[in-house]
This record gives sequence, C-alpha cells and structure tokens, in this order.
Amino acid sequence: MGTRNLCDAAIAAGAQALVMISTDKAVNPTNVMGATKRAAESYLQARALEPEAGGPHPDFVAVRFGNVLGSAGSVVPLFERQLKAGGPLTVTHRDIERYFMTIREAVQLVLQASAYGVAHDETQGRVFVLDMGRPVKIVDLARQMIRLAGLRPELDIKIEFTGLRPGEKMTEELFHGSEEVGATGIPRVNLAAPRTLGLEAMAGRLADLERACAGADRDAALAILREIAPEWTSGSAAT
Repeated sequence: MGTRNLCDAAIAAGAQALVMISTDKAVNPTNVMGATKRAAESYLQARALEPEAGGPHPDFVAVRFGNVLGSAGSVVPLFERQLKAGGPLTVTHRDIERYFMTIREAVQLVLQASAYGVAHDETQGRVFVLDMGRPVKIVDLARQMIRLAGLRPELDIKIEFTGLRPGEKMTEELFHGSEEVGATGIPRVNLAAPRTLGLEAMAGRLADLERACAGADRDAALAILREIAPEWTSGSAAT
C-alpha cells in the first residue's frame, strides 16, 4: 500500500521520476516479505505501462538487487557483534549462499539505472537488475571475518549452524524464469521484461488487500497476495 500511495502521489505532484528499490527476494518469493515486494514491483510496472491520460507522467523505475555489505539488514553487522562477544558466529546452513555488493557499488549502480530509465522511455515497466557477480557462501564470509579479526575459525571463534528459518532460501535468484533479460549498455545493469496483472486488476487487488488488512482477515490477505504473486512457493501461510 505504501508503494501504491507513493506512485499515486508522484503522479499528483507532477514528479519527474520515482525510483523503487526492490530485492532478489521478489523473485519466486517464499515468504510474505518477498511476496509484498513482488506486489510492489507489479503495481509500479502497471503504472508505468498504463499512464493516465491528460498530463505528464513520472518515469517509474524499479531496481532489483541482493544484499548490501554493511547495510542495516546485512549479516556483517551481526557477525561483528558476535565477534565482539567472543562468538559463536551463527549461520543458518553450511551451504546457504547470498549475493553481495558494497554500499558504494549499490548506490552507483542505482543512480546509473535511474538516470538511464529516465532518459529511455522504452524501459518503462521493466525492472533494472544489477549484476551481483557470483554468490558467496555465508559460512565462508563468517570464516573470513574471523580471520580479519586476527582469530582462527573454530579454534578461537566457533561457527554455529542454527537451521533454516521459515521461508528462507538456500540461494537467491535475480530473475524469474518468464522474465526476458536484456542489456542496457551500462556494465552490470540489465533489464527484466515486465510481469504485471495490469493497472485495473492491480488497483483492485490492492484495494481488496487493504480491506483485508484493515479487517485483520489474515487468510484473505494471504490469498490476495498469492493471486498477485502466484509463484509464491511457500506451503506455510505463517511465512
């Protein structure tokens, strides 16, 4: 609902552009967070592809990427706190992998993608997807951080495997299988073809979702989310 409100406000205010930061968790989501991100992408795409008549239309740009090292939601600050406490460093699974980039890389690529989207009308409705390089095993990151602290993994600082959390993926994906991938000419910035229900359908689904949430109708809210993101693979409504 927040993304919908911002898109509508950008139109009303005559904004030149609106840039949405998405996440790889929106691809084949396994939990509510990922499904809501996919719903937000879909509404933004619908707005971009079906502009209202009668005036200038903001450029709607969506940029999708994975984990950013050192950001508030990154595992790095958690590992740093655990190191200061003497360990152990907690990893959910020994084979779990994630894409990572630095804050500097993320900011630079988001700005480049945003400027390109504003300058090229043919990108409307597409999602800019940043090339994250090769995924990194979280356990390898934990070991490297222990070594950088001048300590020895498993000897000075233990690594503890806590088990996958509900809805947690072993690996993240940057593209959905039905998204045709295209190049932009900007190194490490690609385009994913639009996937959306259309503006009228999306507006109706979000209005239904808002009513379900206002009425605390959890089952209805989850059912509507699954209509918007049918690729949501989790078998558990709790996630």
